[in-house]
Amino acid sequence: MIKKIFSAVILTAMLFFAQNVFAAHNLTYQVHVQDKGWLPAVGNGEVTGSIGKNRRLEAIVINLDSDDIEYNAHVENIGWQGWTRSGVVAGTVGEALRMEAIRIRLRGRLAERYDICYRAYVHNIGWQDWVMNGEVAGTEGRSLRMEAIQIELVKKSDNNVRGKHDRRRYDDYAW
Repeated sequence: MIKKIFSAVILTAMLFFAQNVFAAHNLTYQVHVQDKGWLPAVGNGEVTGSIGKNRRLEAIVINLDSDDIEYNAHVENIGWQGWTRSGVVAGTVGEALRMEAIRIRLRGRLAERYDICYRAYVHNIGWQDWVMNGEVAGTEGRSLRMEAIQIELVKKSDNNVRGKHDRRRYDDYAW
């Protein structure tokens, strides 16, 4: 009897661990755009912002169902802001300042199993190449605004993350 109870407890613990460690994570993000305000949140891998409409991104909020994500924005006249966590605004609202760049990174166990890949659509440049895990998307010191962003949470087991996020793969879309 004790052996059966012990086995049931171990099995339950293993299932709980597997669900929490290996479950797909829910990534959403939304941006604040010049003259538009907050756009609706989008999901993993979707584009948000305003392409070709000459409107700057001013702020972003990234939400992940764990607290293991950090991000910061490079803002006109401010520079790099401090790192923030899931659900907190990076950038500015109501100050008419452009976001020029962003860095996003994962922490803890999530960083051991996933990569965070992202890219920026920048005024006068267009879509930049994909970057990941804390690298800079956007520009610094060039006074160029970000107009859109795309973010994707990718399992590390997916071979060749950089190959999967090859710029040419997405250039066929009519933005």
